[in-house]
Amino acid sequence: MPNVDRLFRYGVSGGLSALTHFTVGLAGIGLGLPAVPASTAGFAASVAVSYLLQRTWVFRSGTAHTSTAPRFLAVTAAALALNTAVLWTGAELLGGPYPVVQAVALFLIPVVNYVLNSRWTFA
Repeated sequence: MPNVDRLFRYGVSGGLSALTHFTVGLAGIGLGLPAVPASTAGFAASVAVSYLLQRTWVFRSGTAHTSTAPRFLAVTAAALALNTAVLWTGAELLGGPYPVVQAVALFLIPVVNYVLNSRWTFA
């Protein structure tokens, strides 16, 4: 049975991370960046928010940063690749609007992150 409290905390932290990602990405679009670089900047900004909240609040890990940080960054790299593929396909290749395409990516990324972080990064 899933830990409902942990899933709730993950949802809140993910929402804050996604808000960071989306806001910075929109700012990049406003500055004239193409969709993929704008979203990449937003993704990078959200990493610090996500790691801090997941390590201290969601998974309440006491494991050393020297163990959790590299694993978290590996999971983040996989999520970045997923985000980039979705953005490139949806916005660049198919010409979809950035907010819609980014929303699709922001739905997929938390699922992948939760599974990997709960079973490997902070286990």
